[in-house]
Amino acid sequence: MRIGIPTGGGDCAGLNAVIRAAVKTSVGYGWEVVGIEEAFDGLVHCRTRTLTNASVSGILHLGGTILGTTNAANPPNENRSFGSRHD
Repeated sequence: MRIGIPTGGGDCAGLNAVIRAAVKTSVGYGWEVVGIEEAFDGLVHCRTRTLTNASVSGILHLGGTILGTTNAANPPNENRSFGSRHD
């Protein structure tokens, strides 16, 4: 299984903790985790990165979100087809 994690709509406290918990739990199940950078904008423009236990180690003290966030994208109005990008 492969799951994607976006963080959109604005920043809030605890997003990195949620990302870390989701990655560690998912990896424990053997799933692949993809971080979608800058929320829906990253989804539309295929800006993703693979997230692993190593990549989320030490992020709890960081402010914001390691994936970035935005509330500006509008996927239904994009004239682009969604494709897949493999890291």
